[in-house]
Amino acid sequence: MTTQQLYLFNGLYLIVVIAVAYFTRATARRLVGALVAGAVISVVALGIIVLGERVGWWHMVIDWEPYPLTLLLIGLAECAFIYLLTWRIARRFGSRGLAMSVVGAAIIGPPRDYWYMATFPEWGAYAPGPAPVIAIAATYALIVGLGHAVMWLVAGPSTADQLARRG
Repeated sequence: MTTQQLYLFNGLYLIVVIAVAYFTRATARRLVGALVAGAVISVVALGIIVLGERVGWWHMVIDWEPYPLTLLLIGLAECAFIYLLTWRIARRFGSRGLAMSVVGAAIIGPPRDYWYMATFPEWGAYAPGPAPVIAIAATYALIVGLGHAVMWLVAGPSTADQLARRG
C-alpha cells in the first residue's frame, strides 16, 4: 500500500466517521469512546497482521517504516465508526444484536478482504486453504467485540444513554 493510497483511505474513512457520528447523534463521550476503541484495535490489528505474516497465512506489502505505519494505524483507528454503529445496535437490540454484529463481521470480513486483494494485488496475497479465511473471520469478530468493549469502558453502557429506549 502506497503512502498516497493511505492518505486516500484515511481521508475517506475520516468522512465516514464524521457522517456516522452525525447520523447516529453521537455525544462527545460516545465519540471519544469510539476513537479510543479505534486506537486500541489499530494496535491489535497491526499485531494480527504481523502474526499472520509470521505463520504464513498472508503476506502484506507494508513499508515497515515509522511514517507509513503511522498512517496505517490512523486508518485502522478510523474504523471507530464501527463502534458508533454497534453502540446503536446494542442500544436498540441489546446483547443479541451485538452478538449478531460480531457474527456478521466474521461472515463479511473474509470475502471483503479477498475482494480487496483481488482488486489491489500489489497489496499482498493470502495463502491457500482455510486457515487464512478462519484467521480473517476471527480477526473481524475480535475487532468488533473488543472495540465495542473498549467503547463501553470509556462511554458507559449503551442502555444508560439518554436516547436509549425505556421500558
